[in-house]
Amino acid sequence: MQVTGKCHCEAISFQAEVDPGRAVLCHCTDCRVMSGAPYRSIIQTRETDFKLLSGQPKMYYKYGESGNRRELAFCDTCGSHLYATSVGDEPNRLFGLRTGILDQCEDLRPTLQVWCLSEVSWAQDVSQIQRVDKVPGA
Repeated sequence: MQVTGKCHCEAISFQAEVDPGRAVLCHCTDCRVMSGAPYRSIIQTRETDFKLLSGQPKMYYKYGESGNRRELAFCDTCGSHLYATSVGDEPNRLFGLRTGILDQCEDLRPTLQVWCLSEVSWAQDVSQIQRVDKVPGA
């Protein structure tokens, strides 16, 4: 499936090929802190299946719990997170695209949850929380 995405300010845009059955929710602490949410939704694409259409991401480097160095791409204007990947030029690197910035986000229902030892206790059942279609004045 071809997907398209862009950062919030639209300075960076891209397209990629993904397998829609491979979307995941990540509960790791880093995803929580960096997204500002209790978990993050991700779908993988091969670096060779990713095409930058406009703009140039800024890179941030961190070490994962595994000890491996990770490269995180984001827009240095609006701060939108784009993807994470391994560091280096190994063949067929995988980019973990952030599904929230994809135009096809609605079609990418997660099929797996990872790093569940780190999940917040209330993340699984939000069905009983009051719902409002829009926040007035926002």
